[in-house]
Amino acid sequence: MSGLLDQGSVFVAGHRGLVGSAITRRLRGAGIDVITRGREELDLTDTVAVSRFFDEVRPGAVVLAAAKVGGIMANATQPVEFLENNLHIQLNVISSAWRAGTEKLLFLGSSCIYPKFAAQPITEDALLTGPLEPTNEAYAIAKIAGITQIQSYRREYGAHYVSAMPTNVYGPGDNFDLETSHVLPALIHRFHLATERGDSEVTLWGSGTPRREFIHVDDLADACATILEKYDDPAPINVGTGTDVTIRELAELVADVVGFTGTINFDPAKPDGTPRKLLDVSKLEGLGWKPSISLRDGIESTFAWWKSSGQVARGRVTVDA
Repeated sequence: MSGLLDQGSVFVAGHRGLVGSAITRRLRGAGIDVITRGREELDLTDTVAVSRFFDEVRPGAVVLAAAKVGGIMANATQPVEFLENNLHIQLNVISSAWRAGTEKLLFLGSSCIYPKFAAQPITEDALLTGPLEPTNEAYAIAKIAGITQIQSYRREYGAHYVSAMPTNVYGPGDNFDLETSHVLPALIHRFHLATERGDSEVTLWGSGTPRREFIHVDDLADACATILEKYDDPAPINVGTGTDVTIRELAELVADVVGFTGTINFDPAKPDGTPRKLLDVSKLEGLGWKPSISLRDGIESTFAWWKSSGQVARGRVTVDA
């Protein structure tokens, strides 16, 4: 990673989150000087504080992995927070980085930026070609604004700033809270609780037919390192595995890993979200990158991490039987 070493230090915004922590591990493992700040030290929604930080530290590169994220329920019930918090973070970090002379910046978005009924697999030029999925529209619009900000800095100032759009991410460090988590950690939590209680069945939201793509966070971190080294284009670049599964298939796989042997039911009265969301990853493959962690291996390691993290016992207190 000689190019990044040439930039000096790298500020990873959001280093305690699922993605940011993995990127921090990956960069430090390559000998990169990584700068981090916890939320108690630096509130990224505070314009004055962020500007002061960049003026003082002046990192050579930035990975913007900080964001307010959540599943369907959280997005549907907190659209203001998902829109405004993410807009504040993006505007503050990107503009302050440019003023401080940051040479490289990687902005991490999400595959939810693409239209709900985009042709599959989704290419990067599908952006803004159709309506979004209503349940996470506020979050998606915030991320689209971030992409536009990156492109604007490139066009107006010639900045070497880029955007990456990951598919569904999971792995050690994920959020397993049943009220706010994404589908895969929520399934791990649900099936574990059902197994411990001896439940004979578990009912899940939706029809089970939507298809989703998942990438292990360590694979994502490795892909981000490749993008920082090799990608310099105004268009966002997709980050995924190029394969997907139905939610039913995912549930059956998670149940098998966790050890749940009961019946899995689906409630079609609850929302499904986007019918399918598979990314075209030909741009990323063109950089010479491919994933190395299979979905089953990733789920097994994630479940093992969660059991050893101490969160399992805490989770039991907050979940209705």
